[in-house]
Amino acid sequence: MNEWMNNPAMKNLDPLKLELIKTAAKQTEGKSGKNLAPVLMALITNANKKGIQFSPDEITLILEILKEGKSKQEKDQIDQMLKMVMGYIKK
Repeated sequence: MNEWMNNPAMKNLDPLKLELIKTAAKQTEGKSGKNLAPVLMALITNANKKGIQFSPDEITLILEILKEGKSKQEKDQIDQMLKMVMGYIKK
């Protein structure tokens, strides 16, 4: 767990975004795929309130973090949740 912290993409991330991601990662520990949607939505909403927007690459990185240690079924649920969240973001 937390191997994502060694991801090279994390080194160039805005410190505020990194803190939001760390918080979301802590909140998702031990949760199943379907329970991750509220955490991701909260992450994006909190970031938006602070004037922070995640790029598509950053969203992908966050999802990889959320998928860490999950089963194939849970990863599929996360992917389904991503489609829902991305639909919300585009509105």
